Order: sequence, then C-alpha cells, then structure tokens
Amino acid sequence: MATDNGSFLWEQDSILSRGMVSATSVQLCYENLNGSCIRNPYSPGPCLILYAIFGFGAVLAVCGNLLVIMSILHFRQLHSPANFLVASLACADFLVGLTVMPFGTVRSVESCWYFGDSYCKVHSCFDVSFSSSSIFHLCFISVDRYIAVSDPLIYPTRFTASVSGKCITFCWLLSIIYSFSLLYTGANEAGLEDLVTALTCVGGCQLAVNQSWVFINFLLFFTPTLVMITVYTKIFFIAKQQAQRIERMSDQTAKASDSYKDRVAKRERKAAKTLGIAVAAFLLSWLPYFIDSIIDALLGFITPTYVYEILVWIVYFNSAMNPLIYAFFYPWFRKAIRLIVTGRILRENSSATNLFPE
Repeated sequence: MATDNGSFLWEQDSILSRGMVSATSVQLCYENLNGSCIRNPYSPGPCLILYAIFGFGAVLAVCGNLLVIMSILHFRQLHSPANFLVASLACADFLVGLTVMPFGTVRSVESCWYFGDSYCKVHSCFDVSFSSSSIFHLCFISVDRYIAVSDPLIYPTRFTASVSGKCITFCWLLSIIYSFSLLYTGANEAGLEDLVTALTCVGGCQLAVNQSWVFINFLLFFTPTLVMITVYTKIFFIAKQQAQRIERMSDQTAKASDSYKDRVAKRERKAAKTLGIAVAAFLLSWLPYFIDSIIDALLGFITPTYVYEILVWIVYFNSAMNPLIYAFFYPWFRKAIRLIVTGRILRENSSATNLFPE
C-alpha cells in the first residue's frame, strides 16, 4: 500500500485498506463511537461466499493438522526424530488455523477489527511467529531428508531425537522472540510515527512496518528458502544416481547388505519426495507475497488492496495444504485417519497398530 513516507502495512483494516467511500454511504465499525474506522462491507452474496471459503480454510487447517499431530504422537511406529519435526510443523500450521485465520476472516470480510486493541497486536505476533516457525521447520526438514537420502544407514545415528528436539526448540524460540520483540518494542514503527497516528481509529488493526524491516523479513524468508532449494536439488541428483546404480546391479549377485541399503534408500527417497512437494507448495504460496513486499518497498508500495488480500490468504491457506499432501502420498496417514475418526484409537494397545503392513 502506498503512502507518502514509504511505509508498509502488514495488515490493513481501515478506510485506507478498502478505499474511499462517498460521504452519503459511510458506515462505521462502531456507529456510536467517535473516531471509529470507516466500514466498507461487501454485499450479502459475496460476503457469504468469502465467509464460506475462509471458514473452510480455517477448519481444514485446524482439523487436518490436528490429525497429523495425533497420528504421530499416538502411534508408536511413527515415533521418529523426523516425524517429530513434522508434528511440530503441523502444530505451527494448526495454530495459524486456530488463532490467526478466524479473526483474519472477520477482518478481511467486514473491513473492521472487533476483537480489541490488545488482541490486535497479539494476533499480529501470532501471525508472524507461526509463519516464521513454519519456514524454519521446513528448512530443518529439508536438511534431515538430505542426510537420510545421502547416507541412509548412518542417518539414524546422526539425526537423533536429541538433535530433532534442538531443531524444534530453535524454530519456536527464534520465531517467537523475533516477532514479539519486534512488535512490542515498536521497532517496526520507527520513523512512521506520523503515519501510525493518522491511521489510528477504533476498529482498525494496522501493523506498520518500515522499509528496513520489510527487507529483514524478506531475508528471514529468503535464507531458509535458499537452503531448501539447494538441499532438494542435491537430493534430486543423489536419488537419480542411486536409481541408476540400482538398475545396473544384478539381483542375483547383489549382496544382502546392498539389497537392504537399497530398500532403505528407496524409502528415504520417497519420504524426501513427499516432503519436497510440501516445501514446493510452501514456496509457491509464500513467494508471491514476499516478492510483492520487496517490489512495493522499492516502488513506493503500489499494490492494490484486493491484490494484497489475495496474497495474504494464499499464505494462510498453505497451512491447510500439508495434511492434504500427506493424505495423498502416505498410505500410513490415511490408515491413521481412519483409526482416529472411527474411534478405534481408544481401544487398548491401539498405539501399537502396524501402519506399514507391506
């Protein structure tokens, strides 16, 4: 969004986020309060459609990721360092669906913030924290898959539960400390005091981020992204080399140890492929938003409001995508879902169920 002093609005909820309206059709977020933000609602038809779409995304993010978390934590067969990373990633996406998307739905559709000034800042912190956490988790997951594919027999001794726990702790602590310290110290508003004062009204929830922090946010996204792209490129070439080697081997003369190693490598490549698809979906969802933020910072913040809203909701919907990817590619996840939704996980010793009958 363009302003005279080159500021960037992370969230937009006031008259500036909806455009100017004529004086005869002005509606306020709070009709009886002085200083209320101007409300510019959709007509009933589009309003219902948007509520249905955004609400479905929130429900899918909450329920889908909750199923991932329950599956990994309940079934002992899924208790592995790599899966604990996946469960922690699902927790971040679950929290986006629970604490960010429902309130964002009302904000986007009604063009007003009805949840108080205090929760406005908390909501913004949750948004930044959980999104950053997802980026860091996917980065560590990509490194984990690289180790598993490059040397599958040594992998269990290198990526242990302790290492996984340290990665998870790093992801959460860094993202939470960064977002809360940035927003509660007011560092993001440095140099934008006049703009913040001008935009302040009852029923608004704007987050002003100066140009410097726009670039810092981009670097926090770009650095893990570069790691993920590099690692998955290496995984692709390693998998190709392994496949060519297996084709050249004679099944009759191959040693048992080689045969076992090939089976393990095949399993790890399949897992890397599935998680690579999740990473690709994440990048496709987030890249447009961050590219737009950088272009805006360089050109004076010219992105139309409706385009920005679309980019933000594409990012939000990414939190609902991973469970769908797992359900499509992982038979064990589909079986786990059946056991959970039918209540069979309440049976005695259900945690010992074999999810890999093959």
